[in-house]
Amino acid sequence: MKIKKITENKKQFLDLLLLADEQESMIDRYLEAGDMYALYDEDLKGVCVVTCSDDGTCELKNIAVYEHCQGSGYGRKMIDYVCGLYSGKYHTMYVGTGDSPLTVPFYKKCGFTESHRVKNFFTDNYDHPIFECGIQLVDMVYLKKEL
Repeated sequence: MKIKKITENKKQFLDLLLLADEQESMIDRYLEAGDMYALYDEDLKGVCVVTCSDDGTCELKNIAVYEHCQGSGYGRKMIDYVCGLYSGKYHTMYVGTGDSPLTVPFYKKCGFTESHRVKNFFTDNYDHPIFECGIQLVDMVYLKKEL
């Protein structure tokens, strides 16, 4: 297994990115400004994008693993990798997600704790309702991890 930094043609991974953020215009807001990493285990398994701020924080903006590979530890490996990579340069990593029984527990297992919420983020910023596990996503839940 190897993780490779992607510096060109990031849109070639759009199929994966859309698994985690289902509106392309929202992905366009951070894709070019962010650092992208792809995880390979013989073939491509997943990607993630991290953006950095001048205030000593960074944010995991997108992390996606192909559905048939989920539950195999690839998402956790990518989070461990980027946390290690940004540790020492940044003091905190944030991740924003919907209030979903799939994603919030996953991030908590990876060492993140709840930080704050952005009310109505999904209903105000997406052109269609987004559902996960039959629940409409409304607020953005931010979690943080000290690096």
